[in-house]
Amino acid sequence: MKIRIGILTLIILLGAGGVVTAAPGKTCISCHPQEDFTGKIVHKPVARGQCSQCHNPHVAKYDNLLSHQGGALCYSCHGEARAAFSEGVQHQPVKEGRCLTCHSAHVSAEKGLLRGPVADSCFSCHEDLAARQYKVKHKPFAEGDCTACHQPHHADNFQLLKNDGDQLCLECHSRPASLAGHRGFPDEIGQCLSCHNPHGSAGKGLMRAALHAPFAEGCTACHGKDSATGIDLCLGCHAEVGEQMRAPHSHMLAGEGACVACHSPHAADVDGLLKAPYEQLCRSCHEATIERNRRSLHPHPETEKCTDCHAPHGSPRLVMLNADGNAVCSRCHETQGKFSHPVGSEVIDHRTGQAMDCLTCHDPMGTEYRYHLKLSGKKALCVQCHRSY
Repeated sequence: MKIRIGILTLIILLGAGGVVTAAPGKTCISCHPQEDFTGKIVHKPVARGQCSQCHNPHVAKYDNLLSHQGGALCYSCHGEARAAFSEGVQHQPVKEGRCLTCHSAHVSAEKGLLRGPVADSCFSCHEDLAARQYKVKHKPFAEGDCTACHQPHHADNFQLLKNDGDQLCLECHSRPASLAGHRGFPDEIGQCLSCHNPHGSAGKGLMRAALHAPFAEGCTACHGKDSATGIDLCLGCHAEVGEQMRAPHSHMLAGEGACVACHSPHAADVDGLLKAPYEQLCRSCHEATIERNRRSLHPHPETEKCTDCHAPHGSPRLVMLNADGNAVCSRCHETQGKFSHPVGSEVIDHRTGQAMDCLTCHDPMGTEYRYHLKLSGKKALCVQCHRSY
């Protein structure tokens, strides 16, 4: 009986904190080196020795004994940030709850507990931009001041810009001398990024690498007194695109004649005078589709180059495929395994009455199953047709 009373007393003391007299932080640093938690900027829970605010001292479901996972842990204190960051265009790490991609959990030498200087944090992901050797650099880019133009978490504008393109430029470039050379452009100034690269360039004035031929020869080729407007102006030179746009399945923007939705009329750094690389340009409208593909266990294709399969202006085929279904697939998937299901005009899908093709069983935008199958290949997919088995 005395033993039971002694054990009960011990349990009560433990529950009341009667045995562990050291503060939580001091208890933790008896094993975890204190220098790991000492720095210029210290996260408040760390400074207060409140390790248990983020970590469970005994056992946890997540790595490092964290009480929550990813952004959920940060938002347990920074709840107001969750609501604010959910609006507009989100930075990908924010969208995925990866706060620690940019921020340190304990200490930092930088404001906002950044893992390093702003530019280092940005370039750790945007390596392609960091690797570009520009002869002429925009001052904020040269100084690593990415946040001069971009918001780090969310924004109301494309590419996390702090303001609408032209308005952002005019916050710094508003001198009369800068504006004088742009008179005659729409709205006096025109679209700055149509001609200028905001990061750097090989030439003066941050001009983009590829110039539209009429622009290089002189503005009057397109902006003359008797010049056509809109789509008629573009098709005056690009008649072959007009044929594509008149196809049964036309790109909505192209079908409306909004050529400048994707193309710069003056200059660009991407072939075809595109305003951005394919994956960025397509994502600006088709983000949900691209995100579904990226998040699937088996994304396809790995390059995410939409034009490998789709025609950008128009096509006689559904979803603007640039060839018939099987022909699109067979350009890459030439080898057929010994278990290949027969396809072709003689093999009819009794559910639709149409000939079977690759898309009968596979989803080209990625799925949760191997080989991009729409359902599990063990049984679920097969019994969609072969119910008698």
